[in-house]
Amino acid sequence: MLKGNGARRLVQRFGLVSMFAIAMLIMSACGSSAAPAGSSTAPTAASGSGGATSGDQIIVGLITKTETNPFFVKMKEGAQAKADELGVKLLTGAGAKDGDNEGQVTALENMVNAGAKGILITPSDTKAIVPSIQKARAKGVLVIALDTATEPQDAVDALFATNNFNAGLLIGQWAKAAMGDKKPVIATLDLAPGITVGAQRHNGFLQGYGLAKADANSSDLVNSPEVVCSQDTHGDQTEGQTAMENCLSKNPDINLVYTINEPAAFGAYQAIKAAGKEKDITIVSVDGGCRGVQGVVDGQIAATSQQYPLKMAALGVQAVVDYAKSGKKVSGYTDTGVTLITDKAQTGVDSKDSKFGTENCWGTK
Repeated sequence: MLKGNGARRLVQRFGLVSMFAIAMLIMSACGSSAAPAGSSTAPTAASGSGGATSGDQIIVGLITKTETNPFFVKMKEGAQAKADELGVKLLTGAGAKDGDNEGQVTALENMVNAGAKGILITPSDTKAIVPSIQKARAKGVLVIALDTATEPQDAVDALFATNNFNAGLLIGQWAKAAMGDKKPVIATLDLAPGITVGAQRHNGFLQGYGLAKADANSSDLVNSPEVVCSQDTHGDQTEGQTAMENCLSKNPDINLVYTINEPAAFGAYQAIKAAGKEKDITIVSVDGGCRGVQGVVDGQIAATSQQYPLKMAALGVQAVVDYAKSGKKVSGYTDTGVTLITDKAQTGVDSKDSKFGTENCWGTK
């Protein structure tokens, strides 16, 4: 039998043990409760059938080329709005810049590991991304390309995009009509080598002008003697300005400029204006963002082919949700539309004015 200090020490020791046991029971009970809907905890990736697991929130991934290009900013907003409407979780990622395949591969792998049922991607490198896409599809993940086709196109389950060749064709046809009898001296401010969207717009423009024949699905650029300078811009405004400065140094007689997108077009305009040639050079482009349409109003861009990233994103999110719920996959190519926007309509070329462009544009007005 213990007495005095010995008894008190034993009581204290057993008291501590009891308190520790109670604390462990409380922690165990808390740990067993279900995570709330919308929790950032990634569910385990499902395999095979594509049917959603009961109780799990559907996860959709979106990987864009960059986080800064207004086109992809708006695409992300459209995807988020549709995800909110449908009550699903959207994960997003992007390359550091247009052409950053490694960044997109990392984002793709992370989303697969996080349990995404489907991933929407605007591929920066249309060939190099294919092995990673194949791995994701082998694990039962639906992969849909937005805006830009992979090579081959059937490397993904489906493609939701502008017909980029037609977008180029429209501005080429318009430019030919607008230039009339004037001999074209052309600069092309392109995207980057081997990227389908860049080649399709470039090739469509030259075919639309009647200067070349091209395969609408090729990733190789066609050329023409009328093109006196071609520079890659990665769709970036600063690079577009530098490229245009280089082209004007090479040939100051340039009178027509094709640009891969409107950021490159605005960069080109800054270089042209600095050279005092803004009244002598016509710029045509592709995008139809609100800033680009304002550029049409202001006379900086003569014509632009408007595309619709919100529609691409919304269709993509809906397709993933349908797959997660039913196991049914979307397939093939869905054309999300393109409209030529200009305030200088040309006979024989379908177009809408800047008022229509403003009503249907994307981005900050």
